[in-house]
Amino acid sequence: MIILDDISLQRAGKFLFKDSSVTINKGQHLGVTGANGTGKTSLFKLLLGELSIDTGELHIPARLTISHMAQELEASDLSAVEFVIDGDATLRQLETQLKEAEIRHDDVMIGKLHESLQDIDGYNAHYRAEQLLHGLGFSQSDCERQVNEFSGGWRIRLNLARVLMCPGDLLLLDEPTNHLDLDATIWLENWLKRFPGTLMLISHDRDFLDAVVQHILHLEHQSFKLYRGNYSAFENQRAESLAQQQALYEKQQQRVREIERFVNRFRAKATKARQAQSRLKELDRMQNIAAAHVDSPFSFTIPQAPKLSDPLLTLSQVSVGYDESAILSQLKFSLHPGSCIGLLGVNGAGKSTLIKTLLGEPILLEGERTEGEHLRIGYFAQHQLEALDMEASPLLHLQRLSPEASEQEIRNYLGGFNFHGDKALDAVRPFSGGEKARLALAIVAWQKPNLLLLDEPTNHLDLEMRHALTMALQEYQGAMLIVSHDRHLLRNCVSEFWLVANGRVDIFDGNLEDYQKNFVHDKARTELEVKSDSKPNDARATRQKSAALRAELSPLKNRLKKLEKEISEHQVLLKVLEEKLADSKMYQEEFKEDLQRMLKESGNVKQKLFKCEDEWLNCQEKIEVIEGSG
Repeated sequence: MIILDDISLQRAGKFLFKDSSVTINKGQHLGVTGANGTGKTSLFKLLLGELSIDTGELHIPARLTISHMAQELEASDLSAVEFVIDGDATLRQLETQLKEAEIRHDDVMIGKLHESLQDIDGYNAHYRAEQLLHGLGFSQSDCERQVNEFSGGWRIRLNLARVLMCPGDLLLLDEPTNHLDLDATIWLENWLKRFPGTLMLISHDRDFLDAVVQHILHLEHQSFKLYRGNYSAFENQRAESLAQQQALYEKQQQRVREIERFVNRFRAKATKARQAQSRLKELDRMQNIAAAHVDSPFSFTIPQAPKLSDPLLTLSQVSVGYDESAILSQLKFSLHPGSCIGLLGVNGAGKSTLIKTLLGEPILLEGERTEGEHLRIGYFAQHQLEALDMEASPLLHLQRLSPEASEQEIRNYLGGFNFHGDKALDAVRPFSGGEKARLALAIVAWQKPNLLLLDEPTNHLDLEMRHALTMALQEYQGAMLIVSHDRHLLRNCVSEFWLVANGRVDIFDGNLEDYQKNFVHDKARTELEVKSDSKPNDARATRQKSAALRAELSPLKNRLKKLEKEISEHQVLLKVLEEKLADSKMYQEEFKEDLQRMLKESGNVKQKLFKCEDEWLNCQEKIEVIEGSG
């Protein structure tokens, strides 16, 4: 148990926390949220002993081991797999002691050290490290490459794998998904759900938080507030609180109307009934999300392009690659105004190559790329943050693009991205990653594109800005292709998915949930095959494998039975509530409080039912994989 009792902490003369208290219990998974500057990272530094409180008391158990993902890009001549294994300090210490004992020919100590290595699964360390690397998107050949050979984003992944190698009693993760693609994000999500220790997670990915945490620690007004439930539950609770503030009511209703207009537009244009149904289910949740973020400092739209072509861009039998080697072949499609496409596929499949092909960057190996007469492309990728003029202000960046625009017009526009007052005149160099990303997005939108190509647009953006970007993209009238690991953004802005795989680009017949289930299924089967191939094929190994399969199946089948019972109970309760809500008298003034209570309860039951059904499907999928492998 970790206790922060009436603590106060000042940085640069400003209180981050003032007389604030919270208790973190063993085994809890907490999401740490709050606006930029509220002290999320400082809280981690307090727990790590890198900062000291000004007043109050901080109680951390003496034997508690804390693991923290490093943010700096560590240089090393070690191979990737050895770098990751170094994350297990106990293992490395035992290995050193064993070498020393062997030099001394101390047989007794050698025997004890071998037992200790067995106890911590040290003999499988290389295999465990490789599994972590594979899960985070590294290939088998990458495992033996030197750390120095990897780019910055991939080194961050190595730091993450290193901390997961031996996560300790308390695991602190600060934006672990920032440099991950969707597949690696799904893998990490499943890994963290199984983590038995205490987890504190700073993340701006609401779907990731929903899946991994059971509590939200929200930092606001120099204080901690602990909410029970995942991020969606937190949004519901915060929405109810904010809705009571009359000054915010009209803005909330405006947000809800915008969402309803978007949903109606989607229903009219959707090409797949299943995707339409999936989107419509989001409406109730989106209303609460809008309410929870009505005090956001961000509010902007993407200006309408002055002219449109239809089609905007066409690829005809295009093959593209480098050095005469095709990465993608036989691309044949057109992009029309209103097309909202999400790109799916494993890392290295060619998603970024496809976007660059649409930009016209690589030379085509064959085929033809045809632009519409009025095509105007807006392109966003992370490398554009470094392309900003570090000595120029946000205002100057836009004045260079539009000399005819008035300073007030530009200031008003930048205000929607929270560049107010002097911030609009400050040089970019000291800006945070999030501020640079906001400016890069503002520059893209300012140019009124009719085709948006967005490659991981949410990296470095906080939850409020991600919500504002989602709202802006929902209202956008042009075409867009998005690569993102933010499933909430994809689910609420995309009307169809394309799968990039095996050198092809095909329409994906399903939604994000289908893709995630396919990913879990394929990953589980691959891991089972690897385990099977790594063991000798003898009678003893066969018996051990059968026992291991039974051991894996037993908790899954027990969980399946429990979920079926919970689903049945939720369905019965939901039916009772719906019958009561169908009674017209409930809508009379005297029953107003009862009606609100039942509506809230009905929403909570639906959320629990959806969660149980999703878990049941995942559980059944895993059982089928295990039984099929046996």
